[in-house]
Amino acid sequence: QLQFVESGGGLVQPGGSLRLSCTASGLVFADYAMGWFRQAPGKEREGISCIGSHSEQRRDYVESVKGRFTISRDNAKNTVYLEMSDLKPEDTAVYFCGAQYYSQCRGYLHYGMDYWGKGTLVNVSS
Repeated sequence: QLQFVESGGGLVQPGGSLRLSCTASGLVFADYAMGWFRQAPGKEREGISCIGSHSEQRRDYVESVKGRFTISRDNAKNTVYLEMSDLKPEDTAVYFCGAQYYSQCRGYLHYGMDYWGKGTLVNVSS
């Protein structure tokens, strides 16, 4: 059974940092691109970053997080990470990880992912 568990969310002050983790089980992790999405209150879910599958592991970021967020993966631990720095109040959202089979993240913003985690809340507030 496929399962994705996010962790690392919490309350942080503006300008602070957090590292989110998403650990997967029930799949061959390296075969899947892994993406991070977020949903702010009253808004639709949006993709923010993705890292591709297999050895290529192409990385993609949306403009709003470029230079502040870094995505990485550890296939030995079945885990994808999102390092977030210089956090802003507008980053407040529930953050979800997602998996897409055999992908280099060229369509994730439009087509979403094949599988999803349940999310972790990030609250940026003073």
